[in-house]
Amino acid sequence: MSRYRDAVLFVFLAVAWGGSFVAIEVGLDSLPPLLFAAFRYDIGAVLLVVYAAVACDRWLPQTRDDYLAVLVVGVFLITAANGLLFVGQQYTTGGVAAILYSLNPVLTTGFARSLLPDDRLSPLGIVGLLVGLAGVALVVRPDPANLFAGATGKLLVVVSATSVAFGSVLLRRLKPTTDSTATTAWGMLVGAVLMHGVSIARGETPKFAAALDPQVVVPLAYLAVVATAVAYAVYFGLLERHSPVQINLVSYVVPVVTAFAGWVLLGESLAPATFAGFVVILTGFALIKREVLAEFAGRYSV
Repeated sequence: MSRYRDAVLFVFLAVAWGGSFVAIEVGLDSLPPLLFAAFRYDIGAVLLVVYAAVACDRWLPQTRDDYLAVLVVGVFLITAANGLLFVGQQYTTGGVAAILYSLNPVLTTGFARSLLPDDRLSPLGIVGLLVGLAGVALVVRPDPANLFAGATGKLLVVVSATSVAFGSVLLRRLKPTTDSTATTAWGMLVGAVLMHGVSIARGETPKFAAALDPQVVVPLAYLAVVATAVAYAVYFGLLERHSPVQINLVSYVVPVVTAFAGWVLLGESLAPATFAGFVVILTGFALIKREVLAEFAGRYSV
């Protein structure tokens, strides 16, 4: 029963995060990007902090590493990652953004093997990292004659994924005593405040009427409640029962959900080269994590 429950939760996570790229795309028609991202985490952070207070034994930061972990989450995993993602999605579709974000596990492994003493990439692992980056090049496909036209948004999404990967590795170097859900919740709150500050500095000023439009309220509610508060609670629950490699395979289901949702709701389609780039990124991940994936396949094979 537990296996079926976790399978359902895994599918929910893929749907929740896959739909988030489409929700961002819709909301950006009415709200400026950084303010939109800040609103998402205003609501999501409050909900997740309340959940952490009820469900976690250690939900208040106390030690130096607790506060540093909250800062890392707030700066790298929330402010930089989401700020760049929302800005980048002004210039590209949700489907393409989701595929570029699937580079995250590849980059995380690369940073871990570079920054953590016990992790080193083998020669084949280095090949896998390069293959993943080649997949990104296939998706972005910059025009050498006009390098920044059309590629700007995609490159911002790649930098966003890089920020998440780097921040995740920094977290592994720390030893926080608070529960991971609580650390994330407080980090979201810090990130929301920082994004509000950057939004004000950029002069983002939405119209009050636009903020009440269903085209803003619906995607914002989806992002804050479903894709943030509920999805992160589910994610950390799954991490308590399964390995990070198993759970982070959701990154390769998310683009499929996003592509389908974008096609149904927005009439979007993806170019063949974009699909090819996704397959190349997935191949790079398989080369890097080949031993863990082989063990996982052997454990769950019939």
